Amino acid sequence: MSEQSDLTQQTPQTPRTEPDELGEPIDEMGPVDYVVVEFPGNRMTGEGFPLLVDLVDRGIIRILDLTFVGKDANGAVTALEIADLTGDGRLDLAVFEGAQSGLLGQDDLEAAAAAVEPGNSAALLVYENRWAAPFAAALRRGGAQLVASGRLPVQALLAALEATENAS
Repeated sequence: MSEQSDLTQQTPQTPRTEPDELGEPIDEMGPVDYVVVEFPGNRMTGEGFPLLVDLVDRGIIRILDLTFVGKDANGAVTALEIADLTGDGRLDLAVFEGAQSGLLGQDDLEAAAAAVEPGNSAALLVYENRWAAPFAAALRRGGAQLVASGRLPVQALLAALEATENAS
């Protein structure tokens, strides 16, 4: 999130073996990522939500936090309750209620909202990559530390591939 966010501060830590809220040792966790997904015009179709639930059900990810923010036309930001997102009864997000670990602070919500255009809303999702937990735990037991990570936006990757193709 933001440079000041506690979530992204890189500090070596001593191993923590106490259990998390699900009773699992913290050092057995997989890498934790976040995404901010913007919904232009506050239009959420809900098409992706069953796929997100499927990822959780199959043990691929674990949702640590899911928060929604809205930004009005004047730029004012409000946190949205999951139950209040639509009010039309068509988009059932009740399965995500309570997906809050307490990791996110106000500065994280503000940083997410800064990426959102006025008149739009966004979801801020913090999740554990459970598929990578055994690998990450083995590396930590061996003394390794993650010193950098990143993501390649699909749009940038496609543009680079197209540019390479056009240059040949």
